[in-house]
Amino acid sequence: MKLSKAWRLGMKDMQQILPPHRHRGQLKKPTWIIVLVSLVCMFLVVSYIHPPQTSSSCYIFSTSTCQTFSSWLPPLFRELRDDEIASSVVIKNLLNMPPIESKSPKIAFMFLSVGSLPFEKLWDMFFQGHEGRFSIYIHASKDKPVHTSRYFVNREIRSGKVEWGTVSMVDAEKRLLANALKDLDNQHFVLLSDSCVPLRDFDYVYNYLMYTNISFIDSFTDPGPHGSGRYSQHMLPEVEKKFFRKGAQWFTMKRQHAVIVMADNLYYTKFREYCKPGMDGVNCYADEHYLPTFFHMHNPNGVANWSVTHVDWSERKWHPKSYEKKDISKELLKNITSITESVHVTSEERKETMIMPCMWNGMNRPCYLFARKFLPETLDSMIELFSNYTTKA
Repeated sequence: MKLSKAWRLGMKDMQQILPPHRHRGQLKKPTWIIVLVSLVCMFLVVSYIHPPQTSSSCYIFSTSTCQTFSSWLPPLFRELRDDEIASSVVIKNLLNMPPIESKSPKIAFMFLSVGSLPFEKLWDMFFQGHEGRFSIYIHASKDKPVHTSRYFVNREIRSGKVEWGTVSMVDAEKRLLANALKDLDNQHFVLLSDSCVPLRDFDYVYNYLMYTNISFIDSFTDPGPHGSGRYSQHMLPEVEKKFFRKGAQWFTMKRQHAVIVMADNLYYTKFREYCKPGMDGVNCYADEHYLPTFFHMHNPNGVANWSVTHVDWSERKWHPKSYEKKDISKELLKNITSITESVHVTSEERKETMIMPCMWNGMNRPCYLFARKFLPETLDSMIELFSNYTTKA
């Protein structure tokens, strides 16, 4: 306080010594803000029209990557790169192409498994009598499957190593799609795990999938740490945070969408490089974000935003509930097959719940055709119940 008082007295003495000065009007804070914003806007325009061309000028934000400032701008404010133009053209053309017609349209059932399929006998019952209307593909990442059903014999494809939580999960999905696309009669593609069981009879499933124009790909906005919190700025400029989505891995998709997934390399590469466990202190899982984000960006009206494979997340753990033998009953299966609303819960602390009706060709229909995770010990109980609980269309 004494120092401050002495300083003020000193300033007063100085004012008496120095000649009087002319007063100038000071700019108000809002004026400074306007000036600052104007300068930034001018810089953006100049950067867009005349992007830096030298290597030394492209280290604007980071010394670890040589990306010009204009490359970080959204597509609306910058010139697209060659790979972005090529990707956009391919996607738009594929979406506008008429679907391949088939006299014998089939559904490709693609099983992603470690080895043998514990529910092969149950699936055998599901497929019986419907030869020529389905194809089977098995991606066994560890052990060669031992089969109990003739439908599954010699249906393995060349498989690669799969590690949970890594992009190898997406690689396995694409490997299955690539092999299934070889058959021109395959018009719809279903991804299933070794713990999946059918909830309906074959005719119901076939009609549900074949007579709709959408793909059942799960996609929703999760602003919490396990949703948008996994986003990396390295995905710019192709993937903006506002487009980042989350969803279940287990999809069904029409042929047109399967072809687009195989054609994409630009967006897949972004997720391969920048959506991985432990990157920048965040656990990002490509199988939960790549397809939901990709289709939200390029064909949001072409997907249902929910999956036809049911899982129970009520235990709020890292993995969904596993059904044991004691859990299996007609009531359980009836409850699952009667669900007509899709529920998503965000990973925020408040756990916001989002509910949407399951719409099929404009009608509210039951959501689920399949369910997981059923333990192998439930096989006999499921076989016993199969003919009773499956519902016809």
